[in-house]
Amino acid sequence: MAKSEREFTGKHALMLFCGAFAVIIGVNIALAVNAVKTFPGLEVKNSYVASQEFDLRRSAQEALGWSVYASSQGDQVKLEITDAGGAPVEVAKLSATLGRATHVQDDQRPAFTFDGQAYVAPAKLGPGNWNIRMVARAKDGTEFTQRVILHVKG
Repeated sequence: MAKSEREFTGKHALMLFCGAFAVIIGVNIALAVNAVKTFPGLEVKNSYVASQEFDLRRSAQEALGWSVYASSQGDQVKLEITDAGGAPVEVAKLSATLGRATHVQDDQRPAFTFDGQAYVAPAKLGPGNWNIRMVARAKDGTEFTQRVILHVKG
């Protein structure tokens, strides 16, 4: 008995073409919705006012001469703040958010304490790149903000 072959018609080509574009458009919509849902929001309410103060804050921060280095060991994260001479700096106030660059669900607020050389805190760290978004206040009231990259080996 001979098998009959099905013919590929214009209707089949149209369905294949429409199906391929439906998949592409569906994926794009899903990615766009996910990007908008996970965006953490605006940094400032009024960008013009923020831009007017930026240079003043940057100059004051640079005048401190601080350098910041982050490292981790086990379940501890260490934040070393040093002055222009390389001496450890004890700040008046320190707050930081530790998280991934790609999403906010792993964000943590470590409770840093000064051990005489650096600030240390317990943290739940998986392998990969982490960001520490820190805000420190100098004893003279100058605010120092920086994003410090921390790489944790797996």
